[in-house]
Amino acid sequence: MLTLLPLAQAAPAGGGLFGNPLLLLGLLFVVMWFTMIRPQTKQAKAHRELIAGLNKGDKVVTVGGIHGTIRQVDERTVLVEVDGGTKLRIDKGKIGATLAEPA
Repeated sequence: MLTLLPLAQAAPAGGGLFGNPLLLLGLLFVVMWFTMIRPQTKQAKAHRELIAGLNKGDKVVTVGGIHGTIRQVDERTVLVEVDGGTKLRIDKGKIGATLAEPA
C-alpha cells in the first residue's frame, strides 16, 4: 500500500481547459443557444409582428401555399379572397408571408 502512494501523487492532473464537466456542459449550452434557440425565437418574433400588422387589402400567402388578398381582419381569423372571388376564412397564425405590391 505504501508503494502505491507515490504513484498516485505523481499522476498528472487530468483535464486541461475542458477537464471540468460543468464547463464543458456550459459551453455546449452556449453553442446550442446561438445555433438553435436564438434564431428560432427571432423567427417567432418576426411572425408575431407579421400577424399583428395584417390589414385589409394585403396580399398574403398561407403556410399551405394559398395566395390571396385579405378582405376582412377579425381578432383570430382573416377572410382571404382567392382567384375567382372565392373567399376563405383562415386562422391568422396560418398566414406565412405577405407579398409586396409590384411597382
